Amino acid sequence: MPDEVLPVMRNRCYYTLKPYMPRGMQVWLRRLRIGRQLRRAGNCWPVLEEAGAAPPAWPGWPGGKRFALVLVHDVESAAGLASCECLAALEEERGIRSAFAFVPLRYQTPERLRGALAGRGFEILVHGLLHDGREFRDRPSFQQRRGPMNRFLADWNARGFSSPSSLHNLAWIGELDIDYDISTYDVDPFEPQPCGVGRIFPFWVQPPGGAGRGFLELPYTLPQDFTLFVLMREPGPAIWKRKLDWIAEKGGMALLKAHPDYMLFGGRSGSGQYPAGYYTDFLDYVRDRYGDRVWIARPSEIARYWRALPEAGTRCASPIPLHPNACATCRQAHALGSLADYPPSS
Repeated sequence: MPDEVLPVMRNRCYYTLKPYMPRGMQVWLRRLRIGRQLRRAGNCWPVLEEAGAAPPAWPGWPGGKRFALVLVHDVESAAGLASCECLAALEEERGIRSAFAFVPLRYQTPERLRGALAGRGFEILVHGLLHDGREFRDRPSFQQRRGPMNRFLADWNARGFSSPSSLHNLAWIGELDIDYDISTYDVDPFEPQPCGVGRIFPFWVQPPGGAGRGFLELPYTLPQDFTLFVLMREPGPAIWKRKLDWIAEKGGMALLKAHPDYMLFGGRSGSGQYPAGYYTDFLDYVRDRYGDRVWIARPSEIARYWRALPEAGTRCASPIPLHPNACATCRQAHALGSLADYPPSS
């Protein structure tokens, strides 16, 4: 059986059975696999050294900032929804604004909440439709959901997409009406879709044949909180800090996905949760260590900056280097010339 077929079959089986499994069993199954996955990762996680190479003719971040930090929150359940305002308040206290990605048909996302967050400077994204692992299962499944996802993007005035469970097909994602996407990663051997673009900088995705306006792909580059604190049961954010320092040294983009679903606000952590203090400890570390040398940006700000890079398309029209760990769909998009450092010249 080809190496790429087994994960697809495993994911289909898992997501078919997932609605019938207690949450504790889901976590237990993931923990069973993570030790083996970690051994296979060797010395390539959380830092993949070759991912630190800057794009050709890279002009640097605005204002001479040393590196960029982007904070995104995928809200997976109604429980996570109930914690969004607490999480936003923690960031506001530190002068930070992030992005919240909601699942439209899995729970009710009140217009009042979305409006309040947007009015306070936070960003709204669409996080699939049902978080059931089926958006990119096959072409008919995606085509069935593309229309509703585009309607929610329009209704919510959202310009970004974050795929549930980081399952992705960049060519298909280009059919959504978005400016940016957050569905890939530099290196993460623990995600359901084995992939890894091997890059700590954004890159441009142009639909095959030049049709469509294209979008900016922002890979997440810091390990997900669920991996560290729920599966690995790390006692604090030391791994986040260590990798952040490496990204800062390379001048890249640190993008962190932290889920309010797993954060516990007040008290000690419960099963499948971790203290929100781990997250605020990390934010305070960024402030205390890097001060005004870091550009803390929302995803749309990164996308606007990338589109406006002077003469970017004339400098680098060739495809980006792609890491051997990239999945079949990313390799296919790369072979078609859809993955580039910068947008093409208009």
